[in-house]
Amino acid sequence: MITSKKPSTKIEIDLTGPQGNAFVLLGIAKDLCHTLDLDWNYVYSEMTSSDYENLVQVMDHYFGEIVVMYR
Repeated sequence: MITSKKPSTKIEIDLTGPQGNAFVLLGIAKDLCHTLDLDWNYVYSEMTSSDYENLVQVMDHYFGEIVVMYR
């Protein structure tokens, strides 16, 4: 039997609330990288390479199937 490492339910994040803080988003991304066996250092460098909007876009790129972000 093959099991998926993806969480069974989507993670919802309100970007206008406390979960929308850049440090919280980085923490969520780090946990997801470890869960999905992604290179955290690479994802981190992409997320922090520019401004907040870039961070959100990179998060959506890597985790859009798992994470729903709204404003």
